[in-house]
Formats: sequence, structure tokens, C-alpha cells
Amino acid sequence: MNALTCAALGTGFTFGMTALGAAVVFLISPQRRAPSARAQRVCLGFAAGVMLAATIWSLLIPAMESAQAQGLAPGLPAAGGIALGTAFLLLLGAWMDRLRQSGRTPAPLRQSSRETALLITAVTLHNIPEGMAVGLSFALAAQAGDPASLLSASSLALGIGIQNLPEGAAISLPLLQEGASRARAFAIGALTAVVEPLFGVFTVFLVSFAQPAMPWLLAFAAGAMLLVSVRELIPSACCADRQNAGTLSVLLGFVVMMLLDVLLG
Repeated sequence: MNALTCAALGTGFTFGMTALGAAVVFLISPQRRAPSARAQRVCLGFAAGVMLAATIWSLLIPAMESAQAQGLAPGLPAAGGIALGTAFLLLLGAWMDRLRQSGRTPAPLRQSSRETALLITAVTLHNIPEGMAVGLSFALAAQAGDPASLLSASSLALGIGIQNLPEGAAISLPLLQEGASRARAFAIGALTAVVEPLFGVFTVFLVSFAQPAMPWLLAFAAGAMLLVSVRELIPSACCADRQNAGTLSVLLGFVVMMLLDVLLG
């Protein structure tokens, strides 16, 4: 198979794993009832923990390794990308607030809280460089013509795909707790990863341009995810959390994602 076909299959797998994680909403009791404040804190806390771990092991460490491989100072793209990602999401949050005040919020986000809408945005941004990394690895493997390189690219796709399982759940569960239907929560959770096959295949055509930009793209997504976790999700999960349910869920999400990232490389 050529690089384009391999990249499409690899990123299609990672997208499918996100959809599988989002499908957890169909396993929850079908009885419709108002979500408790504790359940909301647990869902948001788990999402925050997943995002914090993904920021470190899926984004910042690969960004610094990629920069070092290009002969750059590892801290420069990491710090610069975080600053850009943070600034982007701050501007996006201000824009969304103005839309909500004017009643012109986009339909897919109309029923979502501010923190969930920003969570969806941040995870989607995070999936772009992941898809590009898979596409790039298959493109480089095709250029080398080495079976070992193809195996390495396939292992990367497998690792990212398995890591996407809790990310899909981290999107769909808060949406369900806010009153969205199971189908809507699942669809939005799955669609956050549709950018992976799109950008993965696109990267195959732009391999010579994509590789130098990877450290900045990874750190950009890290900055966005850090901002959402620290400013929106953790305060919502941990404030007024007398039973520590939200606090413990942050730690649980962090540990789950950390183990997946470390064990899968």
C-alpha cells in the first residue's frame, strides 16, 4: 500500500477509537433525569485529568523531541506554541461570550456550557497535530521503503488510537450530563476526531512543509488544552467539592491517560 492509503487507514482507525470512546454514553442508564451537581463535577474532572496528561505526554514531550531532532532548542517551540495556543483560546472564549450575549451561538454549541464548548474546541485542536503525526510517519515510511519504518508508523497509529478512547468519553459524558441526547453527545464526541483523517491525509501531500511545523503545532494544542483545564474544567470540578468526587476524578483521568501514553509510547 502507498503512503496515502496507509495514512487514511491509520487515521481512520484513530477516529474510530475516539468514536468508540464517545459511545460510552450508550452504556449509561437510559432513564432521563436531571444530572446531579456531583455527576457534572465528576465528568468535568475526568475530562480535565485526561487533558492534563495528554498535554504533557502526547503533546509537549513529543514537541520538544521533534524540535531537538530538527536541531532547535526544545524549549523555544514548546513555550512559543503554548503562548500562541493560550492566546488563541482566550480570544475564542471572548468571541463565544459575545455570541452568547447576542443570541448568535452556533447551533452545535447552543446547548453546551462555556467550559464544554471550549473543551470541544481544545480537543479538536489537539487531534489535528495527532492526525498530522500519523500521516507524516506513514509518508516518511513510504519514502524510506523500510518495513521497520512502516511498523513504527502503524504502532504510532495504534498508540494514538487507544489513547483516543478516554478522550472521546471526556467529550460525550459532560455533554450527556448537560442534558444532550445520547446520539448528540456521541456524535459531537466522535466528530472532534474527524480532523485526524483529514489532516493526516493532507499531510502526506505536504510532508516537506509539515515536519518543521510539528513542534509548534503540538505545543499550540498543548496551550489550548492547558487553558481549558486550568481556567474552566478544574474550577468547575473542584469548587464546592466537599466530598472530593470532582477532585478525585481529575486524578483518575490524569492517571488513566498517563498510563495509556506511557505504556503505548
